[in-house]
Parts: sequence; structure tokens; C-alpha cells
Amino acid sequence: MIKPSSLGDVVHTLPLVHAIKRNHPSSHIGWVIQQGFRGVIESDPAVDEIIPIVIPSTSDPQAERGAFTRAAVATYHTLRKLRRRFRENPYDLVLDLHASFRSGLLALANPNGMRAGFHDAKELNTWFQHHLINTDESQHAVDKNLAFATYLGCSSSPEDFKMVVNPAARERVRTFLQQEGVDPADRIVYANPAARWETKYWTVQGWAELADSLIERKGVRVIFAGSAEDARYISLIEQRMKARPVVAAGKLALDEAVALIEAADVYVGVDSGPMHIAAFAGTPVVALFGPTDPEKVGPYGHGHRVIRVQGLDCLACRKRSCGNRRCLEDLDAVTVFDQTVQLLGW
Repeated sequence: MIKPSSLGDVVHTLPLVHAIKRNHPSSHIGWVIQQGFRGVIESDPAVDEIIPIVIPSTSDPQAERGAFTRAAVATYHTLRKLRRRFRENPYDLVLDLHASFRSGLLALANPNGMRAGFHDAKELNTWFQHHLINTDESQHAVDKNLAFATYLGCSSSPEDFKMVVNPAARERVRTFLQQEGVDPADRIVYANPAARWETKYWTVQGWAELADSLIERKGVRVIFAGSAEDARYISLIEQRMKARPVVAAGKLALDEAVALIEAADVYVGVDSGPMHIAAFAGTPVVALFGPTDPEKVGPYGHGHRVIRVQGLDCLACRKRSCGNRRCLEDLDAVTVFDQTVQLLGW
């Protein structure tokens, strides 16, 4: 299984892995994944072997100068390492779900196995494959991945759409919440305001108004979460607020963030990896969408709420930078508050 990144794409692959293991329990499933994302799958019994790699991102908008050179060098060393690993213990089949030139090279490192990839993959990825999986461009990313299950004769089941949470991470999150003064009886909203694309961001003022309303009017504990890099943006939201939220950004490991999302009553946030974790962890989602298409990458399953500005021709433009961000800047905090309260059952 080759799906090294990003976080949301890794989560989208979980139902496929679960379906394969459930239908073929004696199968041995290995997963080539970026080291930073292994916390999502470390406790998952469907994954028999985690094969971590470290290759700098070249698609991240925050990628520093020289990223392509560093990525090329890292890719070369990774291929040599994988080649040695797979020569000793090769896999019979490689599923390339990343659909890039680099993932094709990674698949090729397994010397003798069959390789399968998407029929519409870009960057010459189809050249590396023995078999191409047909999908519909309009499908959700999860359903596109499940086409590989059909190829393998596996049926999917509702039990495949889940997150496996590390029990130790659950305990650490309980301790963290206790230290932050969160009572076990409190209702929790997990707020995720940051994403890799600047065009996915809502407004600082909108987040401040939403969090204040939830805290002051409903007594909800709002927890702003994210990476250490997101903490600076979250501090701007804090400065606009009257009430005091809990800030978890940069304080939790990835498996702990998964446990915190599971513990939350509602997830509110932009289109990002934690949103997809919430959907599979059984946490209702209020998702703010602008440059991406919720039909393809929205929170999977039923009972979630997607909020978009209506009547714009540029919705789902997939631009990573834009001088006119009306698709999210025109969203008002009242609408987001109302949808969140409804999912809280009030």
C-alpha cells in the first residue's frame, strides 16, 4: 500500500485497508507512509507493517527554497532503502493510491510484485502500473479508493469506516483535558481553523465570534487544535475573543489529536485532515468549504453539515492562493453557530 500523505488522503485510505483485511484476514498489509503520519495507523490491527519514509513535501505552500532538491535527494536514498527491504521480503501486490511519479518509483522498488494504480493518474504514474483501476472523476475520494477493493473482490461494510484510537493516547488526552480544567460532563467543540492552503482559511473575526458565542451562550468548551505552526494563527483568534478557549495546538501528538477528536461532541473547521478523522471517529462535523468540492472531499458519511457561500461561480476552484476569498470571508459566524448548536442537539 503506497499512500504516504497527506493526512486527509491517508484517512481516506483506511476503509480500503479495513475491507481488505476483513475479507482476507490472512493477508499481510504493509503501508508506505510519511513518518509524520504514522500515528494515524500505528494502533490499527489491519496494518501489519508500517514502512515509514521521510521525503520533504514539494506541494506544501510553505515549502522552503530548495525543497525540490532536498526531495530529490531524499527520494533517491529512500528508493535504495526500500529496494533492499523489498528484495529480502517482497510483496505480491502493490496498490499505488498516491498516483504521482514519485509514488510510481516507490512502487517500482518492490521488484517482482504486481502493481495497480488509478487509470487517470497524473505525472506518468500509469506507466509504472500493470493494472489500472477505473474510477469516476465525480466520486468521493473514499469511494475512488474503494475501487481497489472491488478489483480485489472485497466488499466494503459500515464497520470499515472507522478510526482505531490508541488507548494510551485516550488516557493522555483525559489527563490533558483535566489539566485544562475541562470537566468530563462538559460539551466539547474541537475547532480546527488552519489548513495547508491559505484559501481554505475562514476569518479571525469569524472564529472569535463563533467561539465566544459557544462559550458564553451555551457553556461549551471550545478547544482550538492544530500543529505547532498553527498556534500563531490561533493566538490571533484568542486576542479577538472575550472568553477563554482551550488551546491544544502544538501540545498533542498525532495519535492524541485523533483521541481528542473522538472525545469531542462536534468538530468545526475547514477542509483539512482532522475533518476526515472526525468523520470516521464518529464525531459530527460542521465543515466550512470554499475552494474545494465537498462532493469529492467533504466529510464522509451522513449527519454532517457543510457550509458554503451560495451563488459564486468560483466555488471549488482549487486555487491555493487567491486575491478574492469571498467564498469563505462572506460566511457569517451566526450561521456556523446555528449549525454547530443543532449538531450538539440544542
